[in-house]
Amino acid sequence: MSTVEPNPSMTTFTSKELVTDQDVRWCPGCGDYSILKQVQTVMPELGIPRENIVFVSGIGCSSRFPYYMETFGMHSIHGRATAIASGLKAARPDLSVWIVSGDGDSMSIGGNHFIHLLRRNFDVNLLVFNNEIYGLTKGQYSPTSEEGKVTKSTPFGSVDHPFNPSALALGADSTFVSRSMDRDPVHLKEILRRAHKHKGTSFVEIYQNCNVFNDGAFEIFTDKETKKIETLFVEHGKPLVFGQNGEKGIKLDGFKPVVVDMASHSANDLWIHDETDRLKASMLSRFFDNPRKGGEHLPRPFGVFYVEDRPCYEDGMKTQIESIITSKGSGDLDKLLRGRDVWEIQ
Repeated sequence: MSTVEPNPSMTTFTSKELVTDQDVRWCPGCGDYSILKQVQTVMPELGIPRENIVFVSGIGCSSRFPYYMETFGMHSIHGRATAIASGLKAARPDLSVWIVSGDGDSMSIGGNHFIHLLRRNFDVNLLVFNNEIYGLTKGQYSPTSEEGKVTKSTPFGSVDHPFNPSALALGADSTFVSRSMDRDPVHLKEILRRAHKHKGTSFVEIYQNCNVFNDGAFEIFTDKETKKIETLFVEHGKPLVFGQNGEKGIKLDGFKPVVVDMASHSANDLWIHDETDRLKASMLSRFFDNPRKGGEHLPRPFGVFYVEDRPCYEDGMKTQIESIITSKGSGDLDKLLRGRDVWEIQ
């Protein structure tokens, strides 16, 4: 469970009380509105006093988020929200810290901070709004834009190979990896609740539509005609089934995922999702690549891919400090600054 234990009796605010007096300056129709609404809906359910909730953001459209949450917050600098939130959590482990970032803010200039936050495993929640474009700076390609993407900065198409955020998070040994989308509010709220409950860094990738500079990037996963065919909602302990009427399933042929017809297979034949299995989580994250590489078409997975119970950085730091104080008593700052290494200048 999270360091900040839920206590419903301490929750005296409603979602409406999380709405600030600031004008929301996102483009009409932006997916950020839906994400904001779901976060404001879930927060009062978590049993955390409002004064113990903090939102930290970097730079980008998504990073306006703290202005629209009537909690404590900080609009920090490009790519460094993760570093600032880490320092805050180290100093105030009692706080519920939420980081809001975008695919450009976290995967490009903030890429180094992103991977180190995940490996250190501070008990914070990282929400990455992925619209596969730079929105605030008016439509340049981002680290998650697909190959061949035509933008103002790539008029003949991008030759970059894009990041796969969930695979990157797993490679950095994240202890909680998940994906949801702006246009599925029920699913998004459940993922936000799960992220809060996890003790450690919770990575939540949210597919978010930029209707001005990259409209319809995820339409195949949200449109009613294609959603059930193109998406796979994974749940712990349940078989991987998808399709308009659950007529398709996924089984493993050795280490190769294969789509099968449920008319000739039972649930016992299928891949059963185990969110504690890192190897299978890595395979799930690679469903992302398959359609673009000419392999068998696989649906895009959504849900919690992986969860691991691992000590948090701030807990280890606290234990270390207490151990030093216990064994050595109060410290000597002058002695520390003088250090043990000396040299002479000739």
